[in-house]
Amino acid sequence: MNKIKIFTDGAARGNPGPSAIGIVIEADGSKKTYREFIGYATNNEAEYKALIFALQKVKLVHGKSRSKNLNIECYLDSELIVKQLNRKYKVLEENIQKLFLLLWNLDIDFKEVKYFHIPRSKNAEADRLANLALDEATRAQSRMF
Repeated sequence: MNKIKIFTDGAARGNPGPSAIGIVIEADGSKKTYREFIGYATNNEAEYKALIFALQKVKLVHGKSRSKNLNIECYLDSELIVKQLNRKYKVLEENIQKLFLLLWNLDIDFKEVKYFHIPRSKNAEADRLANLALDEATRAQSRMF
């Protein structure tokens, strides 16, 4: 087991607005899913935060020393984020630059990390998880008032 596939999605309603992330991590024939409400953010911030969460989770589960031998493939439906991460586009927004640097530093903890753009239809599970987290947070907030 040296290859891990990660599917991530970030969602923001209102852009910026209430935001959440959805993550699917596949390794050794098993699959783990995560979803989390992340508060107020733009869609691009949510996309980056989903990737950061996923790579941190892989590093936590496998440990720092074992992570150095892992090949990670990250699949996103955000063409902009993939092109930024593959150094095709510059990162101009200051808030995104901070997230880009955090991701860049996380990237170094693995043997190799590759970023791929996929159509939304191929990222349906991560998208569903992000929207489910948003729906749950919205329902919880509406019950409070």
